[in-house]
Amino acid sequence: IFPWQPLQDLIANDYGIITLGIRYATAIVLPIVATFFLMFSLLEDSGYLPRLSLMLDRVFKSIGLSGRSVIPIVLGFGCDTMATMVTRTLETRRERLIAIFLLSLAIPCAAQWGLIVGLLSQKPTALIAWAVFLIAIFLGMGFLTSKIIPGKPAGFYMEIPPLRIPKFRNIIIKTWVRMKWYFYEILPLFIWASVFIWFGKLTGLFDILIRGLEPISLALGLPKEAAPVFLYGFFRRDYGAAGLFDMQQQGIFNGNQLFIAAIVLTLFLPCIAQLQMMFKEQGKLITVLMTSFIFPFAFLVGYCTNLALNTLGVSF
Repeated sequence: IFPWQPLQDLIANDYGIITLGIRYATAIVLPIVATFFLMFSLLEDSGYLPRLSLMLDRVFKSIGLSGRSVIPIVLGFGCDTMATMVTRTLETRRERLIAIFLLSLAIPCAAQWGLIVGLLSQKPTALIAWAVFLIAIFLGMGFLTSKIIPGKPAGFYMEIPPLRIPKFRNIIIKTWVRMKWYFYEILPLFIWASVFIWFGKLTGLFDILIRGLEPISLALGLPKEAAPVFLYGFFRRDYGAAGLFDMQQQGIFNGNQLFIAAIVLTLFLPCIAQLQMMFKEQGKLITVLMTSFIFPFAFLVGYCTNLALNTLGVSF
């Protein structure tokens, strides 16, 4: 249909709008996100979320947060961009900084963790180890950050509503509103990411960046074919996870490599949409400082994990 090869690459082929943009956003990502928002709406309408906030208040106090932060953190498992916006409801700037940092570092969005859980579910030990890693990094980095940023957690008081049976109509409306927001916001980003990747391939910039990431992939014990996945992850976290899914379907990774790639992608840079929201909420300096730490930290954790697995002779 399209005689000009670059135009064919833009529309279809490996990095086209249809292949990477629309297919990833609708066929792979959308069902997972819809399931999360449905469950979140169910918890919200039942009145359970305030109870969860009170139960976790003491734990969150140890990492510089309060029970009020539970809502954006839980929401981050659906969409980190939306959760970053919700942090404006937190009382102190210190609490907002810590929450945004932890959302950027250790909270995977619904599409990302859904894909990773699906991939690692074939290896239950690796799945459990991945979850333990995330919890340990979330609590450990939260504790360290709370010691670096001066101040104390804000007081937390909340009126507990009675538990009630969720209303089907309320759940559907809340899920629909969130899904409509997600679809309108995210699908254009997927398409733009496809255009950026196409432009990078057309100009050769994409190949240069991939070659720069290949030594890092090899240092992590991953095949060099994994390098594009990390580049995808910069445009969208779930974009990278979807790329990981495709590579696993092709049988490129063994168990250990899949585990390491899952950890690095989970801890990787926030997606472009979240970076934009971070910039809007906290400014350029804070955004640059956070991303400057997260980028090398993710690869360092992956490198240490690979080293530990090889030293101990552990395989998944």
